[in-house]
Amino acid sequence: MSSTTQTDTSPTVRAVRGRLDNVTDPELDESIVELDYIDDITVSETTVDVTFSLPTAWCSPAFAWMMAADARDEVEALDTVKRARITLREHLHETEITDGINSRDTFGSVFPDADGGVESIRASLDDKARVGRQYDAMNELLDAGLSEVQITRLVRGDLSLDDDEAIVYLRDGAVAIPVDGEVLADYVEKAAVSGVFSSEDDLLFRTPEGEPIDPDRFDLVHKRTRLAKVNMSGQGNICDALNEARFDPDRPDSYAR
Repeated sequence: MSSTTQTDTSPTVRAVRGRLDNVTDPELDESIVELDYIDDITVSETTVDVTFSLPTAWCSPAFAWMMAADARDEVEALDTVKRARITLREHLHETEITDGINSRDTFGSVFPDADGGVESIRASLDDKARVGRQYDAMNELLDAGLSEVQITRLVRGDLSLDDDEAIVYLRDGAVAIPVDGEVLADYVEKAAVSGVFSSEDDLLFRTPEGEPIDPDRFDLVHKRTRLAKVNMSGQGNICDALNEARFDPDRPDSYAR
């Protein structure tokens, strides 16, 4: 459900949903909107309430916290929003996470017995997502006709990103090759967050461990990135099935809200 009490300076539900689409399940690297986690969006002038649920009640509290915090920050990035309130439902730690996020507490203060904070977990998951996205990006370049050697030698400055198209500039001949902008942009976004490159001269692609790719070992690295992608896709399929079963109107009473 979505509802709104608007003024001329209120955000639209569509705009809020658009910001939430930027929030990903950190384990699956998929949008929480696409995964159908969002239950309700309510707009009341400059305040937005977002309610969401996860596929199971025992999903990692660290993962749930990251999604709730990211959802709050994304919605509050809208110029027309003064405050976003996030509510997690149907979770073993729904009260702690909902209260903690809306009180601007830290994960460590709410879960003092947790083994480490969310930042180290986020960094690990971001790098996992980077490897999976690298598989798609490399495939795009291979399909465009680039050789394995050319791909391993690309640096960040060789890639120009636009809304719908990316241009790869090959220095050995100054050839400009158009490729799918969305696939490359998604990879660049996650690679930058993961620290793969910090300047235009840094290599565009690396091994899962962050090392330069030996052209002679390209196939091995590419297979490893494929495994990361398949692993996330498999987990996503399981979550989809759990989510569908959980909200099936014919589910047993024990699953009722």
